[in-house]
Amino acid sequence: MKTRIKELRSREGLTQEELARLVGVRRETILFMEKGRYNPSLKLAYRVSRALKAKIEEIFLFEDDEMRSD
Repeated sequence: MKTRIKELRSREGLTQEELARLVGVRRETILFMEKGRYNPSLKLAYRVSRALKAKIEEIFLFEDDEMRSD
């Protein structure tokens, strides 16, 4: 999953550490989400969206392959 966390975090003037503190996770979790290595729970995705003042679907970008059911 791709994300726009880094872009939106920068827009809000937040560091990874500050965003992590706002949403209640470690800085490494933010780093892993930014790199697409960690898929957050719905609850965490909601907290990130609130902190970044954006809709969940504007932050987390699902690729077509992930949306397709076999």
